[in-house]
Amino acid sequence: MKIMNILDTIIAQKKIEVEERKLKTPVFLLEQSVYFKRDILSLKKFLADENRTGIIAEFKRKSPSKGWINADADAAIVTKAYADNGASGLSVLTDEQFFGGSFADLEKARINEVPVLRKDFMIDEYQLTEAKSIGADVILLIAANLTIHQVKQLARAAKNLGLEVLLEIHNEEELAHICDEVDIVGVNNRNLKTFEVSIQTSIDLSAKIPADKFKISESGISEINTILELKRHGFKGFLIGENFMKSTSPQIAFASFVKQLKG
Repeated sequence: MKIMNILDTIIAQKKIEVEERKLKTPVFLLEQSVYFKRDILSLKKFLADENRTGIIAEFKRKSPSKGWINADADAAIVTKAYADNGASGLSVLTDEQFFGGSFADLEKARINEVPVLRKDFMIDEYQLTEAKSIGADVILLIAANLTIHQVKQLARAAKNLGLEVLLEIHNEEELAHICDEVDIVGVNNRNLKTFEVSIQTSIDLSAKIPADKFKISESGISEINTILELKRHGFKGFLIGENFMKSTSPQIAFASFVKQLKG
């Protein structure tokens, strides 16, 4: 599989999966979930809390570019350690085929009293209801695979469900996808065509993101100095996953990183 075609391949598969799940579990059944009426935790509020780290700690088993990162990690153990050590949010991959994720992983993360982001490729309003039904507080919209109209439509539907919206952008052109319904703008430092990573992407886009939006930086963050530099450019959050998950004990890796950050 060519790297530049990975996103298209994932979206094509996602369309098939969503249609299958709609038939298997209709919306009215999703709405009967024990999680559906719970109060949503605000990622914006947690990112604004100076007593926390600003880190959105990610639970990710594998990626299309690197294969398996940590196949056997226990989502309950890892995410509890993330939360206990000051994570401002938890990001959990729910895509199974390409990222080794599952709904079960997110539900295990839900035991923690910090906001949980469903990290997946959202293309249909059904997935938003699904996200709420498994305990998510925040959903991800990726500008690279959605039109401006689709972002607004999905973001509005998410807000109607009480969910917060994280919009991921990769370049200046995608700034046009930012709309009123978006709560948080995430700059992904990974080039989706080459998979090369550069923190400069976040720095270059920082001043162009509307001031009323929370800004987070995603991908390629593994050093304390990188976080300090991004903070100087107005970033409130830092989505980090692989740096911890590649360790045999992600929970220990995270605790050590936070200790350095606070020190």
